[in-house]
Amino acid sequence: MSTARRVGLSILLVAAGFITARAQTPTLRFELSTSARPASGRLFVIIGKTDRPEPRNTIGETGMNATPILARDVKNFGLGITAAVDRTAAIFPIESLDALPAGDYYVQALFDSNIDLKSVNAPGNLYSDIQRVHLDPRRASTVKLELTKVIPPEQPPPDDPYVKYVKIQSKLLTRFHGRPIYLRAGLILPKDYDLHDNRHYPLRIHIAGYGTRYTSVQHLMAPSSEFRRMWLADDTPRMVYLQLDGDGPYGDPYQVNSDNNGPYGDAITQELIPHIEKKFRVIPQPYARVLDGESTGGWVSLALKVFYPDFFNAVWSSCPDGVDFRGFQLIDIYKDKNAYVDELGVARPSKRDINGNVEFTIRHECQMENVMGRGDSWTMSGQQWGAWNAAYGPRGRDGRPAPLWDPKSGEINKSIVEHWKKYDLRLVLEQNWKTLGPKVRAKIHIAVGDADSYFLNNAVHMLDDFLKRADPPAEARITYGARQGHCWSILTEGQMLEEMFVAVEQSKPRRSALWEEQKSVEVVGRPSGTDYGGRTAVHGSVSAAWATTQ
Repeated sequence: MSTARRVGLSILLVAAGFITARAQTPTLRFELSTSARPASGRLFVIIGKTDRPEPRNTIGETGMNATPILARDVKNFGLGITAAVDRTAAIFPIESLDALPAGDYYVQALFDSNIDLKSVNAPGNLYSDIQRVHLDPRRASTVKLELTKVIPPEQPPPDDPYVKYVKIQSKLLTRFHGRPIYLRAGLILPKDYDLHDNRHYPLRIHIAGYGTRYTSVQHLMAPSSEFRRMWLADDTPRMVYLQLDGDGPYGDPYQVNSDNNGPYGDAITQELIPHIEKKFRVIPQPYARVLDGESTGGWVSLALKVFYPDFFNAVWSSCPDGVDFRGFQLIDIYKDKNAYVDELGVARPSKRDINGNVEFTIRHECQMENVMGRGDSWTMSGQQWGAWNAAYGPRGRDGRPAPLWDPKSGEINKSIVEHWKKYDLRLVLEQNWKTLGPKVRAKIHIAVGDADSYFLNNAVHMLDDFLKRADPPAEARITYGARQGHCWSILTEGQMLEEMFVAVEQSKPRRSALWEEQKSVEVVGRPSGTDYGGRTAVHGSVSAAWATTQ
């Protein structure tokens, strides 16, 4: 599969009625202007085939049929400055602007200057109206775009009886970044929460797929959703549901301490969760905190249990991102020399379909991120590979995440690898098993499809190989779905909640006068002793709800 070529940048300054730029061969170009205050950032031109969705909302798509985007860095872009984007700008997915087929397009510009949230449609970013134009790279023409619109300040949806939102300034992250940084979360309260003022509940901490925002709880609790029906059913265990936020300065922050993102793990455990436990009648004890997530959230939930084993109870991880860096998708960062091609020079796939057909390669995906990232580098893209690099890697001399591999060639920088070992979960567990083993025993539940779209099953097998021979025994449950793709899980939402309830019940202190438990009921559709296909079966019925009284 061909890949996009990264090329240089140009800037055209307009001031006092004249242009200060070198004369160039007549070509297709875009001239962008704004009346906003000067700011530095990344400037995009998106060339869409349709105006629905808006072209700016297609940034980040992969595949050779993705909407073409051009991008370049600009400094002090504002009133009186015109920036030119032309054939010298970075482009994706085509090789160059000259390769754009002549035709009618819907063109839009976007200026990304937000340094606290890396999504291109973050608050404060500027964008233009959509223009329908005829483009032909073989004919000299100039398209002028004025960025007159601004993405408004963040405004979470209104609370309702079940869905709540939290935003607090983190002292730890503010100190690290030297500017105000906020933690955000969405919560779903259990049925009858307002009817029992003295009742306290376990906390289910959920981390979703890459970049999922805290406001996703609103969609979960939509009036006709299956999740809402399950959550409010009489036989569903009562918990408070916490959705962590998936956006930060370098994209998804992965909720762990890092040289680039800052102490997110400490901020979550020392600031956000204690705040929620005080405000929403949550049991403030480790046994009452359970974790789950899928994809990015699968890795994060497992990592939080590994890095904070005394703070959390058990974890349910589905299709986790690479848990062993010998299987970082199809890259072995310890042995391989190049991320883009194997030892035979064959391009490494990044995504496959259920039949094994390659959808796009790592080089292709990283080229998309090179176009999105400042400095024409995937490390600053705010997308998947860039976020991994920011979370796991060291900070470079330039203050930006040091790249594990060269953006253009894919050559792996072996001097960076040592730092990544801190986030290789299999390696961390294996090297610290005498201490960690007893704390995670029977607490790890992982499910993954054996045809995972991003080859994440490979690393799970590697972790499984260690856990099978671990001493003391891990008693982990790892299940594989034959011919199942990304985000397959062995459990339904209801079944997982039941297992979480059992884990909390079994871990809580000896019952005292403070404990009150509603009458026990057998959960519908869940016979006692059911084996869901893992190495360990879960036995016993669960009660519909329970709480402490204070």
